[in-house]
Amino acid sequence: MRMSFGQEMRLAQKQVLAPRMIQSMEILQLPVMALEERIEQEIQNNETLEVDEAGSDGPAAEPVGAEAQPEPAVSTKTVDEMPLIVDQDHANQADFERSYDWSAEYPDSDDDRSRPSAAQIEQAGDRYLDVMANMEERPETLSDHLHAQLANEELPPAVQAAADRIIYNLDSNGYLPVPLAELVDPEGPAGQLEHLERALRVVQAMDPPGVAARDLKECLLLQIRDDMPNARKLRRLVADHLEDLAGNRMPLIERKAGFSLDEIEELREQLHTLRPKPGAVFTTPIVVAVKPDVYVEQQPDGSWKCRLEDIDLPNLRISPIYREMLLSPDTDPATREYIKRKVNSAQWLIDAIEQRRSTLLKTSQAIVDHQTRFLTEGPEALEPLKMQQIADRIGMHVTTVSRAVDDKWLQTPRGIQPLRRFFVGGTTSADGDEVAWDTVRIKLQEIVDGESKDRPLSDDDLVEELGKQGIKVARRTVTKYRKAMKIPSSRQRRDWKLARANEADANEADARGLAVPPVEIDIAANGHGSLSGLNGLGD
Repeated sequence: MRMSFGQEMRLAQKQVLAPRMIQSMEILQLPVMALEERIEQEIQNNETLEVDEAGSDGPAAEPVGAEAQPEPAVSTKTVDEMPLIVDQDHANQADFERSYDWSAEYPDSDDDRSRPSAAQIEQAGDRYLDVMANMEERPETLSDHLHAQLANEELPPAVQAAADRIIYNLDSNGYLPVPLAELVDPEGPAGQLEHLERALRVVQAMDPPGVAARDLKECLLLQIRDDMPNARKLRRLVADHLEDLAGNRMPLIERKAGFSLDEIEELREQLHTLRPKPGAVFTTPIVVAVKPDVYVEQQPDGSWKCRLEDIDLPNLRISPIYREMLLSPDTDPATREYIKRKVNSAQWLIDAIEQRRSTLLKTSQAIVDHQTRFLTEGPEALEPLKMQQIADRIGMHVTTVSRAVDDKWLQTPRGIQPLRRFFVGGTTSADGDEVAWDTVRIKLQEIVDGESKDRPLSDDDLVEELGKQGIKVARRTVTKYRKAMKIPSSRQRRDWKLARANEADANEADARGLAVPPVEIDIAANGHGSLSGLNGLGD
């Protein structure tokens, strides 16, 4: 191999994303609430970017159903302001043709600037205290609740420390997911395991009942009190037949435990009053604030038109003060170079916001034009749609469409919907028409709701029923959707009391000589099922 230093000329093609393009893609991907924060941050970091107060008092947003205006409610550029691009080599006199009175904005005398009085300062402090007083209090956590009870216990220091360790290792559902042996400190004193076992009994006796359990069975057993009706039978049902109960294998429990179906149903209703996740009551659900980026309204001629909801976005402009500084011969070169960079950055942001408006509006309108039946008929009328179809329609790349709809929300007459909701796959019906998967799910739920509970439909039967409605799907697809929709299997959906009653009626009819076909009852033998059959206890 020959190695040497030298120069050579080579011709090659290379794709490079300019910073301006990268910023444009970032702005396009932001939802409206995040865009508001981004604009506020840019205003604070870039002194050449300011809000045009004269143009910020735009028209208010029109109510849904009103006639849409041809122009957007708010524009990020003023009417008389042309795009400003500062050349790095020249002063660009045409870009700064409008002069600005510096003294009007910043008077030389400090007397014109009023300073806040003591009363104003005190009033501002009172408002701050009111805001602090009205802030939402931090909710009590499971750890706080248990430690408050532990403080009232008179325990030896070693057991107290062991109880603290157990409480800190509980998960959000109140379970202890690790064995006690793993909580032992290898470098600690002897007898830690005995202290942990005693501490575990103390914690398990605390409120909420069932806390610090190692599994669902122990959690339910901890909640069964001696004064509860049928406490002995409840403990036996949970300890020996919990998995059979979750799998809805009632005849098997009846044969093994000696309980009647009526007793098993009564015991199961009692189990539904227990909490399978005792710590979940202390978990504050995360509510994500959603603000529509686009509104769709029906026009008098029956068509649907999209409009952007960005009235909270300020009108941005390049500060006339810094325009004047660029024109001034007294500005030193270093300062002028700094202002040029800032002005370019501000102009890029203004252009990116305007580009976002245009792309988002065209993308949303194309989606609405394709999914018009959804707006008039509901989710069952949703049609299959791919992003490539929208990209071809508006003449943009599919990745641009993906960024435009990412985390964006559309206000429709049927509620606020994410724009990605309208991109769904589908299958072909018997008539050759495409059917969206959402329609298949809705039909599947309707079939399950209308089935006979003593003889629920199997997955093969569901495929057959969907075929009768002109929807051809595979059995594995039905099984996948059934599980995703949290619909139990046919065995778990069976009502054994109703099936037993129908069997008795059929036997009586046969005894009388009536031609009534017998009802087949599928009694499962052994096997372990999912805990989801407990209708909530396994969740």
